[in-house]
Amino acid sequence: MNRIYLATTSLFIIAVTTYGLLEWYSAQEETTNILDSTNNPEFIAENLNSDIYQTSGALSYNVEAQRMEHYAQLEVTHFERPKYTLYPKNNKPTWQITANEGTLYNNNRVKLKNRVRLIATDEESLIQEVHGKNLEMDLKTNIISSEQTILILGKGFTMYGSGLIVDLNTTQMTLTEHVQTIYKKTKN
Repeated sequence: MNRIYLATTSLFIIAVTTYGLLEWYSAQEETTNILDSTNNPEFIAENLNSDIYQTSGALSYNVEAQRMEHYAQLEVTHFERPKYTLYPKNNKPTWQITANEGTLYNNNRVKLKNRVRLIATDEESLIQEVHGKNLEMDLKTNIISSEQTILILGKGFTMYGSGLIVDLNTTQMTLTEHVQTIYKKTKN
């Protein structure tokens, strides 16, 4: 009777352990499936070109990108090679900003990274280009900022610094830390 009792107990322990392991593995698979579904974009656009208007009907900005992926659950849109054309208030000249990557968040803030370039479309602008590794842009207020190192190219000068805030509506730029300015000789 001792052997039968021992065999039954062993078989019962093996069955309970097997059942517990199967339940644990199936729970892990469900969690993985849930995580995978949030990582899949809700929709993808290739060669995107989109105009965004203000409530007044005025053009706010245009965005072009090689590829756009929208993640609804994360409330994030990712762009590859985005190019924004910004139309400031008060009929100020437009600006273009390009990067290798960009992420648009639900609060209309865009984080641009990798070879970011802000370009003035007005040839008479004192500042022609701003280069940086990362720039953040608020699409509602047209304010661009960065904590990173910045290179500013202007008419007759090149400026290095860090910590930039640009208000495109007033064309006011603030450089938090000025490192160096190189002036070029101009012909009289």
